[in-house]
Amino acid sequence: MPVITRRLLLGTAAALGSVSALPAFAEARLVPTPPSSEGPFYPRSFPLDADTDLVQVAGRSGRARGVVVYLAGKLVNPDGKPISGAEVEIWHCDAGGIYHHVGSASRGADPNFQGYGKARTGADGAFRFRTIKPVPYPGRTPHIHVIVKGQGVPKLTTQLFNEGEPQNERDFLFRSIAPAAREGVIMKFRPAPQLEDGALLAEPRLVLEV
Repeated sequence: MPVITRRLLLGTAAALGSVSALPAFAEARLVPTPPSSEGPFYPRSFPLDADTDLVQVAGRSGRARGVVVYLAGKLVNPDGKPISGAEVEIWHCDAGGIYHHVGSASRGADPNFQGYGKARTGADGAFRFRTIKPVPYPGRTPHIHVIVKGQGVPKLTTQLFNEGEPQNERDFLFRSIAPAAREGVIMKFRPAPQLEDGALLAEPRLVLEV
């Protein structure tokens, strides 16, 4: 069972390249990532283990249920320049559709899923998480909640959605995003066996006006 490390996280960019990099001749400004609702399930208390690996909880030998996803994202401004030193939080439900750290609503949650994690963007704007592919639950299409914040960085609260998910077009929050801006909140998954057997990779780019 792989343990996520700084070397492994940095290795995702080295092994797979960065789809977020812009060619030197690019002149068009990027569309800022559209905001979305925080929702009712932001943690009421934070887990002791709140690192970038949501698939493995400290002190437990088991692994979270679900398809492992490496989320290798990048935070940039509309000119494509990286934003470093920002804090990125993610949280989403487990493979059973249950959110963690929200009191009685967390009953029956997968004990091996961390549910919440945070990272800080590097000099290249990169952030990395190991989690599971989000699943639907009653009333919502699969999604990952994201908050970006930090000194000198305007707070962004948004949600990321699975590419090609049939429920997206029926989801009230997805439909509230202007069609021209939806590309900025779509996670495009591809197999990443070089990182872990059966794992997927997504490389979302978050664009923030600073």
